[in-house]
Amino acid sequence: MTTTEELASFTETVAFEDLDDDTVEELKKRVLDSVGIAVGALGAEPVEAVRETVATTAAGDAARLWGSGTRASPTGAAMYNTTLTRYLDFMDSFLAPGETPHPSDNIASLVACGEHVDATGAELVEAIGVSYEIQGELAWNAPVRDRGYDHVTHTVISAAAGAGKVLGLDHEALRNAVGIAGTAHNALRVTRTGGINEWKGVASANAARNAVHSALLADNGMDGPTNLFEGQKGWKQIIAGDFSVDLDPGCERVFDTMTKRYVAETYAQSAVEGVIELAERADIDPDQVNAIHLDTFHGAKLIIGGGEGSRYEVETKAQADHSLPYMLAAALIDRELTNDAYDPERIQREDVQELLRTVEVEESEALTERFENGEMPAVVDIELTNDATRHVEKDAFSGHPTDPMTWEQVEAKFDTMTEERYDEDHREEVVNVVRNLETHDVADLVALLD
Repeated sequence: MTTTEELASFTETVAFEDLDDDTVEELKKRVLDSVGIAVGALGAEPVEAVRETVATTAAGDAARLWGSGTRASPTGAAMYNTTLTRYLDFMDSFLAPGETPHPSDNIASLVACGEHVDATGAELVEAIGVSYEIQGELAWNAPVRDRGYDHVTHTVISAAAGAGKVLGLDHEALRNAVGIAGTAHNALRVTRTGGINEWKGVASANAARNAVHSALLADNGMDGPTNLFEGQKGWKQIIAGDFSVDLDPGCERVFDTMTKRYVAETYAQSAVEGVIELAERADIDPDQVNAIHLDTFHGAKLIIGGGEGSRYEVETKAQADHSLPYMLAAALIDRELTNDAYDPERIQREDVQELLRTVEVEESEALTERFENGEMPAVVDIELTNDATRHVEKDAFSGHPTDPMTWEQVEAKFDTMTEERYDEDHREEVVNVVRNLETHDVADLVALLD
């Protein structure tokens, strides 16, 4: 039976020197990926709203607000910096049958805590491993989506444990931190249903902020409900139902986490890759397309294919990056899917608005079964005005756990996201610090992010 005792004991057990070299490398790749995405999000309107709010509500000098030249409290930095890593919807995803959280949502909050206590890079890697393992186990064994809760309900627990690890909390304080976080901060799924709104891209930052706050409260002696999971009216009765986890101190759940190749919702990756391959291989003229048909699995149909509200009314970035019709139409026209696809003027253009209405998304039981067995399948048919049909089938995409990104690919993504802000020497310096994070302090990394 899962308990705060179990989570605290696991958190204490994780040690950098016991992590496999490949695990350490994957965790460090996630750090570089997150930092690059964060830099690419600087200046976005919702991001600025968060920064201005943090400036007035979370003053302090404990941690940097990346890219701003200013500092804030650990909670403020967790909120703002996680907004940066999450807002573009370019972050990683853990692939479980009933839930798809984003473990990289934990990273910026752990960096803020690490900066606050002058942690080493090795201590940061330990904490990230803790958070990835807990988030993955909760997603796999205790999905909450179908019960009306958002996946950041898991994040606040995983981030609280990771924050407690890097802050050096003792056993009872860890239990209290998890108890406080998991009791007080359970998010509703409504933000990802119906008309998608900007909170979709900020909810995890709020969870990260709350996780750090919970850990700091526990560090200062605040008791929490340590019977969080099994207690009367606790997490199992109200949030997830009965479940158990099998937490591995080797933190290998990171290997079940995909890295995004395209700026698109997780479940769109294979379909987008397939459409781009078809467009390039057959040199498809968008004006000659009658219809685009996608067969996909249950989760994709539910979340981005119309199962939780129309995905044909697309006016904002938040709606566009959670609309399979929009993403497939934009990918076919542009033969890529980058941040440019979510520029307001691009979203409103007649070509993509007309083409997206030809997209049909159909759920397939067979593809759902394949997804539950570890694939991310997509079957795409593009019908042309000359009655020809172009067909492609995908079982995964570049960045899927079955085809993980290499260091070179992650670095190329980092370069693309940061080239407008950092020169080549600065990019190389960030990459070198992250690749050798265990030989640096957290402060060495964040000093490069102003």
